[in-house]
Amino acid sequence: MRGLTTERVEWEDPRAAALRDGMEDEMNALYGPLSSSLGESVMEQLRVGLNVLPGTIAATVLAIDGDTAIGQAGLRPHAADASGVPSLEVKKVFIGPEHRGRGASRVLMTALEDAARDLGIRRLVLQTGPLQPAAIALYEKIGYVAIAPYPPYELLPGALCYEKLLN
Repeated sequence: MRGLTTERVEWEDPRAAALRDGMEDEMNALYGPLSSSLGESVMEQLRVGLNVLPGTIAATVLAIDGDTAIGQAGLRPHAADASGVPSLEVKKVFIGPEHRGRGASRVLMTALEDAARDLGIRRLVLQTGPLQPAAIALYEKIGYVAIAPYPPYELLPGALCYEKLLN
């Protein structure tokens, strides 16, 4: 994309918040609300995993085309893996629908991985869903490998989880 840049911002940046609102609308239309058939305890655990509190964010990155923020993603702390490698979880990766298919998501993910490296992190994990084939294809193309769903997503039917070891 011509003129595409990235910018590290605070989670509360209004441009990032507006993009997350768009993502929320899109995900609700795609997946619907969490099913109460999962039980209240499971639903509460999933809400904690799916919702992001501002104070828990390690980094937020915007993708900007010209003067317009077209995408955003964040990183939040995640438990170390079994060998003790510290990890961050990739959260709320979103490119506005009218800007997709032109490489913006790859640029955004590269900048997010650079932010993780700057924080001394060597492992990223993420969760996505089966109704997002473009996201799945992107993650696999840029080196993320499928892993067993991690808490709390092991409670979410159809959850797909990935990791990438950063060099």
